[in-house]
Amino acid sequence: MEVLTAGHLLAFNAALFLAMAGPGPAFVLCVQSSLRGGRKEGILTGAGLAVMAGLWTLAALLGLETLFATFPAAYTVLRISGAVLVLAFAIHTWRTASTPVGTAAAISSRRAFLRGFLVNLGNPKSILFAAGVLLVIFPPGLSAAEMGLITVNHIVLEMIVYTGLAVLLNHPAVQMRYLAWKPVIAKATAVVLGGLGLRLLVTS
Repeated sequence: MEVLTAGHLLAFNAALFLAMAGPGPAFVLCVQSSLRGGRKEGILTGAGLAVMAGLWTLAALLGLETLFATFPAAYTVLRISGAVLVLAFAIHTWRTASTPVGTAAAISSRRAFLRGFLVNLGNPKSILFAAGVLLVIFPPGLSAAEMGLITVNHIVLEMIVYTGLAVLLNHPAVQMRYLAWKPVIAKATAVVLGGLGLRLLVTS
């Protein structure tokens, strides 16, 4: 039986980082939270995103693909609801591309975390990554401890990335440059999100 190695984790982390770097609902939400609510809200939103993404990874390791194969309707519901979520994000992002970003009243830590958690609960990028990439990278027959290590590794890596994003976007010079390019970046992101959403709707 093949055992879990550092090479497996490095390959997983590289794939995860590339997946996070692509425009998606989670990335957009963290950016919006960081700009409107400040560094703390961005970090807490990122923590919610990270925990739910980690739980999708754990579900995949426990047999998410088998569950979807046994109950195809469950996957169809998740796919369609996720596609609707992405398309809604795309439309909102396009419509607000040229809207100035103002500061917002601080929301509670619990609400910021829960907002991130719920977005990744229906985020098709998280679901598809968990159901697909993991099964290619990791060997079968992982122990409970190894599954736990992979899950914690996933959560920690996402929290590092989202925390870095929140801190970066609250640096005055970086924020000024981002806001100057916001209309272009937002519209490009909306197009990518719209394409992802439409693809999810037409792909079985």
